[in-house]
Amino acid sequence: MQATPGTTGRRATTLADVAKLAGVSIGTASKALNGRQQVRAETRERVLSAAEQLNFSPNVLARHLLSGRSGTVGLVTHDLEGRFSIPTLMGAEDAAGTGKMSVMLTDARGDALREQYHVQALLGRRVDGLIVVGARPDPRPSLGTLPVPVVYAYAPSQDPRDMSIVSDNVGGGRLAAEHLVACGRERIAVVTGDPTYGAARDRVAGVTAVLTSAGLQLVGGQALYGTWSEEWGRTAAALLLAQHPDLDAIACGSDQIARGVLDALRESGRRVPEDVAVTGHDNWEVLALNARPPLTSVDLNLEELGRRAAARLFAAIEGEPASGVDQVDCRLVPRGSTGPRAS
Repeated sequence: MQATPGTTGRRATTLADVAKLAGVSIGTASKALNGRQQVRAETRERVLSAAEQLNFSPNVLARHLLSGRSGTVGLVTHDLEGRFSIPTLMGAEDAAGTGKMSVMLTDARGDALREQYHVQALLGRRVDGLIVVGARPDPRPSLGTLPVPVVYAYAPSQDPRDMSIVSDNVGGGRLAAEHLVACGRERIAVVTGDPTYGAARDRVAGVTAVLTSAGLQLVGGQALYGTWSEEWGRTAAALLLAQHPDLDAIACGSDQIARGVLDALRESGRRVPEDVAVTGHDNWEVLALNARPPLTSVDLNLEELGRRAAARLFAAIEGEPASGVDQVDCRLVPRGSTGPRAS
């Protein structure tokens, strides 16, 4: 009788069959298939070739039971809309897929008690580690000592002994300002959101640093802080135009604010970008791509943030923990709202 794929005779292919075909011990075959460093390259190649020839695939559940792991990690988010957690989750799943690890998502809805409940529930499911995505990009309380590794994403832990992955908001502000200066803009204003957000202040600091290096000053001498809304963008832009009609660029702290700024500029008869260039922040595509004109925006690189958080977590699970804050570079996405000023 002909053997079917993955079988030897009438029985399922075993690790012993792979070891026999490769001419190694069962222990060596196991180490080779699990990527252990103690196996020489030529031996690993021989074992992998034998496993492929026999169509051998280790039983995932058995492998996890033997290792004392579940093969899953938990992701706890506070982002109700998914604007920040979904790209982070996608990046984490990309990284997890390469190691055959699955991600379980829970939503704490900005509630510390709900967060504790989800953490305990995930621990009850024997997850191998946790990624915690904050509601806002400001330091948050640590979960303390848990039986599994934890990595904080987007919002860093207040405890320097924890591992946190965040976006470089100062660098994001610099990118927007450098782009505007490169477009020949010299009368640049900043409209941003809630001043209690560290990210709002950091983005302003990045813009200011670039303008200072270029021998320029913010229009009005300081940034305008308000709310993260289109309404505030319209109000702030109208105020700026009334007091500084010669401004030629507005760097906004979010895409929502930028959409309101664009509305006010259009209503005032200013052309974008010929008269006034506008940048946003977050690269929230549902807003940026549907703006009139499409909005140049700073992307927080959240998928890379998620991938890096997952990589740090997997390293900790493997016994190589790290601590501190790791910053992920932002990137500028140019669109129609910026360009050279009309002569």
